Amino acid sequence: MLHDHQHHVHQPYPVTTVQLNHTVVYARDRRLSAEFLAATLGLEVGAPFGPFLPVDLGNGVTLDHYEKRDEPIQSQHYAFLVPDVGFDAMTTRLEAGGVTYYADPHHTEPGRINRLFGGRGAYLADPDGHNLEIMTRPYARPYARPYARPYARP
Repeated sequence: MLHDHQHHVHQPYPVTTVQLNHTVVYARDRRLSAEFLAATLGLEVGAPFGPFLPVDLGNGVTLDHYEKRDEPIQSQHYAFLVPDVGFDAMTTRLEAGGVTYYADPHHTEPGRINRLFGGRGAYLADPDGHNLEIMTRPYARPYARPYARPYARP
């Protein structure tokens, strides 16, 4: 039963807020891409789930790698908030694997990190050209009023 996501049992039910549960990451080789991401973040690749190969991020969200071999893969951006204590190990693993990381999203500052919002961050490309970001502090976003929803009940 494909809708029965057995690898998502961490969250008590029913949920009371909207939460991202999973998203599909297109890849030419799902195992290569899933293993690259898992190795970068210090995680493990999960068991295959139908055509998907998941990487569980540990917060109730999985990235389900799906092979798409017959058409180009559109580059996406995936940003990961990571523990500060693990950041150095991540950049060390990238260096040891010959993967260049950059301080900026356009990949013009190789081998450097950024210090946005009082944290540390870096960008890198996965085997399919997805622009991955690791960061130790979330972006400081301006407060925004909720948009008006004409269908909402008072």
